[in-house]
Amino acid sequence: MPLSFHEKSLWLVLASLCVVFGVYFARVVPATGATIGPAQIGSFIGLLVVLVLVQIIGHALLALGSLRELRQGGVQRDERDVLIELKSSRLASWLLACGVFCALCVAVLVPGNAAFVHVLLAFWVQSQVLALASQLYLHRWGM
Repeated sequence: MPLSFHEKSLWLVLASLCVVFGVYFARVVPATGATIGPAQIGSFIGLLVVLVLVQIIGHALLALGSLRELRQGGVQRDERDVLIELKSSRLASWLLACGVFCALCVAVLVPGNAAFVHVLLAFWVQSQVLALASQLYLHRWGM
């Protein structure tokens, strides 16, 4: 069964999040001291710009590749799509809530702001990845 435009879009966002933030955590976290400085903020902003550009270009290419589907009726959303998004958001919100608690514990126990910020950012990225992955799973096999 071929992928719909919506599923291709979810795959694009999932892959780009994993790659860009994987690069960020591999490059920045080992070099970070106790506090976040201008170099880490510059790296973060640069990678966010790369993430946005990858997603813009990727969605433009996906739209060009899916012209027939988009012309026939556009991207249709029904109750099933809404329910899938709600279920994946509920699942991801639990992970994010746990991450906020962990980040607050880190803020109390570890001096400086770098550990707190990176734990919070890591859990946010993981919750987004979980939401996207669960949407893909539910679209294909779950509902």
